[in-house]
Amino acid sequence: MQHKPFLFLFVLAIVSPFLQAQNDSIGFNFRVIRNLPSTTVKDQASSGTCWAFATASFIESELLRMGKDTLDISEMYFVNYAYKEKSERYVRFHGNTNLGQGGQAHDVLNIIKIHGMVPESVYPGLLPGEKKHRHGELEAMVKAAASALIKNPDRQLSKAWEKAMGGIVDAYLGELPRQFSYNGKNYTPESFLKAYDFDPDDYVSLTSYSHHPFYEPFILEIPDNWAHNEYINVPLDDLMETLNAALDQGYTVCWDGDVSDKGFSHNKGVAIVPDVELADYTGSEKSRWQELTEKERQKTFFSFERPVPERKITDADRLQAFNNYSSTDDHLMHITGKAVDRLGNLYYITKNSWGDKSNEQGGFLNMSEAYVRLNTIAITLHKKAIPAHIRAKCNIK
Repeated sequence: MQHKPFLFLFVLAIVSPFLQAQNDSIGFNFRVIRNLPSTTVKDQASSGTCWAFATASFIESELLRMGKDTLDISEMYFVNYAYKEKSERYVRFHGNTNLGQGGQAHDVLNIIKIHGMVPESVYPGLLPGEKKHRHGELEAMVKAAASALIKNPDRQLSKAWEKAMGGIVDAYLGELPRQFSYNGKNYTPESFLKAYDFDPDDYVSLTSYSHHPFYEPFILEIPDNWAHNEYINVPLDDLMETLNAALDQGYTVCWDGDVSDKGFSHNKGVAIVPDVELADYTGSEKSRWQELTEKERQKTFFSFERPVPERKITDADRLQAFNNYSSTDDHLMHITGKAVDRLGNLYYITKNSWGDKSNEQGGFLNMSEAYVRLNTIAITLHKKAIPAHIRAKCNIK
């Protein structure tokens, strides 16, 4: 009997780190420190058009920042034009270029510059009776028609192929409006853009990969950069400084990155990069977790229930993740603010396009600083939001 207290204390000493980790105050208890105006969360549904939704949301916030009225911009207007241009390029490149549902923020800006924009009410891109976007059949039809053209059964393409390809897109999304009425006034897409005084030339895209020279533009090697646009390359610390400075000045940011990482949970409303091996930590911060087995750490760290140690991400980490395909260009979202958890760790408030009922946060989530450092492919923002010394190094006028 006299040995039981000793046995109890011995067992408690072994399991206490795990119990402490498990029973520590549950929850991140986020505190918002910057929350910029944004429009309602939309739903891209069964379509790979996050690029259009994220960029439209970003532009809507830009208009609010500029003092304009709240506007719901048609995403499918951009999708229609993009499909037509992508399919034309696909045929002209004899199938040696990307033809799919994906795209980039610059696709929206490129289309706006040439074709203007329209409100959602004028061009929802839905067939009568449809309530959600479903683009699997549209993509299949476009690819099938483009592939048939490349086979060139008549040995020479006719003068009708471009019109025929465009007709497929219009059949699924609807014909593009040339004139329309909005709030009692008549517009064309071009005059509507002018009325809102939005200049697509005011925006740039930054990336950060050390296999190209910093502070110079290069064509980012990702499949959805089908337009072969250039991105300005900056060191990772400069990219993060730009992101923080933009938000602090009242500018939101369009974010392109990877959401297939194990640390991304839209359902839980959190994206993190747990340091399961505790490789980047020493002292008390490490000792609190080091007696857990790797299996216990995996279970605890990926429960998304509390703040956990995260990796310290460097330029080399980013390039490795990019080179080995562990961080890929698979989603665009809209960063609208900043928050901290109960330990003071920084997160970025991010608006997704999976509907306002897709999680308990109303379609938003918080991405940790480590997650953004590792998994950002690119950001698009107003050039004046970039710190002056970085702008000068990049020769951004």
